[in-house]
Amino acid sequence: MNRVVITGQGTINALGMSVPETLDAMSNGVCAIGPLAFDNVDRLNIQIGGQIKGYVPQDHFNRSQISLYDPFTQFAVIAAQEAIAQSGLDFTKELAMQTGVVLGTAGGGLQTQDNNYRTVYQDGKNRVHPFVVPRLMNNAAVSHIAMIHGLQGPSFTVASACASSNHAMGQAYHMIRSGMARVMVTGGSESMLCFGGIKAWEGLRVMSPDGCRPFCATRNGMVQGEGAAVFVFEDYENAKARGAEILAEVIGFAMTSDASDIVMPNRKGAANAMRLALRDAGVGPDDVGYINAHGTATAMNDKVETAAIRDALGAAADRVMVSSTKAMHGHLIGGTGAVELLAAIAAVKDGMIAPTINHTKTDPDCDLDVVPNIARQEKVKVALSNAFAFGGLNAVVALKST
Repeated sequence: MNRVVITGQGTINALGMSVPETLDAMSNGVCAIGPLAFDNVDRLNIQIGGQIKGYVPQDHFNRSQISLYDPFTQFAVIAAQEAIAQSGLDFTKELAMQTGVVLGTAGGGLQTQDNNYRTVYQDGKNRVHPFVVPRLMNNAAVSHIAMIHGLQGPSFTVASACASSNHAMGQAYHMIRSGMARVMVTGGSESMLCFGGIKAWEGLRVMSPDGCRPFCATRNGMVQGEGAAVFVFEDYENAKARGAEILAEVIGFAMTSDASDIVMPNRKGAANAMRLALRDAGVGPDDVGYINAHGTATAMNDKVETAAIRDALGAAADRVMVSSTKAMHGHLIGGTGAVELLAAIAAVKDGMIAPTINHTKTDPDCDLDVVPNIARQEKVKVALSNAFAFGGLNAVVALKST
């Protein structure tokens, strides 16, 4: 089977408009969660989020593109451009045929839906823009990235709630490992920060009105964010032959289903996903130095994830570093695993361990080394990146340094 490496990464999220900006913010424990700004936000009970500040679509796209691109597509296209540029790939006709795109998203063009429901139901208009369907469909970002870069390989979108990005990256990994593709552009994107998006989540009563505090005894819910992260996964021999810089190697992936509850997490399903990812990678618990946790800051998730990590790693759980970067950039739902993979790559590549900020009081049910508040510099051989979704869908990616 082929080895799979990462040769490019790109992002736009509340922490930064690029990977360097984002990693600098993570290393400094920056919190990008603040007051939301959009139509009807005053009608919401939850008025905070990880919104991208200072983003102007016209700085990146022409008028025709903006008419076709929902914000989730815009973010994905921007992140893909950065990732592909860093990879240095030249998509010749042959390589383009062997390169695909697979991204994760949960809401797709939710902002387009929200705006047009308002147009029809609130404003009473009988016509909508002719591009509503192309804007809102979940595969829009994948299709536009493929068209922009001429990529003709296997391309599709994965929608599995909060595990969407990890599921997408796992499929990209399998495609290259099996020889179905030589290169895959993969990751995830989300833009749910609009009235309808937040109002729907309010109904679940899992949102915090005052901040995201993963693994902290004072935690009281998740906070949403927006943005995208996209990566270039590449066959190792192809990357080596062209002298590409390798950021990290993808060494394992696993996915499981809790098969127990539509919203409540199950420690067995999460633990099995971690165990199977380690088995797929051919490494053991003692090899793991860092876990980027799902860490949503809901009371149940953090408690269950802690127990699952202990189940999966055994005694090694006492020394592994575990952090949730959601406290900094918010929960990007379908795009969150992709942004969080940036932290996992930074851990194995540069030894930068992103902190869990806003941690003020230890919870005995979350008794791991959660890297509270301050980043660390530690050599890490293997890192896991966890994603556990509503519906009990779990996906874990394993990386190692090269």
